[in-house]
Amino acid sequence: MRRSILLTLCSLALVAAGCGGTSTAKLSSDDAAVVGSQAITKDQFQELMVRAKASYDTQKKPFPKAGTTEYEQLKGQAVTYLIQQAEFEQEADAMGIKVTDDKVTKSLESLKKKFYGGNEERYQKALKQQGLTEDQAKVATRSQLISEALFKKVTGSVTVSKEEIKAYYTSHKSQYVQPATRDVRHILVTKKDLADKLYAQLRSGASFAALAKRYSKDPGSAANGGKLTISKGQTVPAFDKTAFSLKKGELSPPVHTQYGYHIIEALSAVKPAQTTALTKVVQSSIKTQLEQQRKNEAMTKWVETKRKSYCKTGIKYQVGYQPNPDPCATVTGATPTTSQ
Repeated sequence: MRRSILLTLCSLALVAAGCGGTSTAKLSSDDAAVVGSQAITKDQFQELMVRAKASYDTQKKPFPKAGTTEYEQLKGQAVTYLIQQAEFEQEADAMGIKVTDDKVTKSLESLKKKFYGGNEERYQKALKQQGLTEDQAKVATRSQLISEALFKKVTGSVTVSKEEIKAYYTSHKSQYVQPATRDVRHILVTKKDLADKLYAQLRSGASFAALAKRYSKDPGSAANGGKLTISKGQTVPAFDKTAFSLKKGELSPPVHTQYGYHIIEALSAVKPAQTTALTKVVQSSIKTQLEQQRKNEAMTKWVETKRKSYCKTGIKYQVGYQPNPDPCATVTGATPTTSQ
């Protein structure tokens, strides 16, 4: 999937808002909100809304009109994201995480090379489509690098033991079973009388491949003379039952399913079901899966803890900028305030 320079607002709305800090900065007339020691300016908010509009334009969707429910939801998502962004920056600083200008530049150059072949014109066109200036792209990239560094820092102690890997494999063994398979060929037609006619011809020695190419309505196998490899339980019941009960080389009378009438011939013996062993490759796959799951859980818990702590210390909103619903509304002891 192509990585965007900036997450869309729809994605941003899914990220938990706000992390610890005391609201110590003063709220000026140019600010939309104050988060800890950091102000969120109205210009920052407007820039985010411009990018949202660019996203709507790219999708050829009308941008919500001011005052509408959809606009207010979008506005709330933007403010919520900016709160989270400001808090992440302060948390990163407190944890000794530094994202230098050089790191930002190298990240953008890497992105430009990977997704635009190093072509400056294509890159600039992409920025324009997202409603971004070069400086705004740098700010967005810095925020992304801070988020990645925080994730790494918070989840650095997550581990998965060999015992846990084995336990997962044992309790999810059905995921590692490869069903029985066999090679068959079939002819699918919609009329019973035609199916009976073709079955009789095949019994008399007619070419199965020739008849399949001429009459079969199965787009996946007709051109190949009706040949296909099937897995037990992966086809419709009547077809599955017949196909796996035939002896090698045996031809079935027409079998009726919701697709029509099938004449099936078994080309190979049934290859028995197999269970994939707990090899190093499987262990590595399980370990990666469990680690990612636990890291996500650890990060979610960390964000939630910081959000609650931050909400209790207070947040200042300019009139008209407080999100609805307020992300702090469910936190006991939270004291968000609005400037009058």
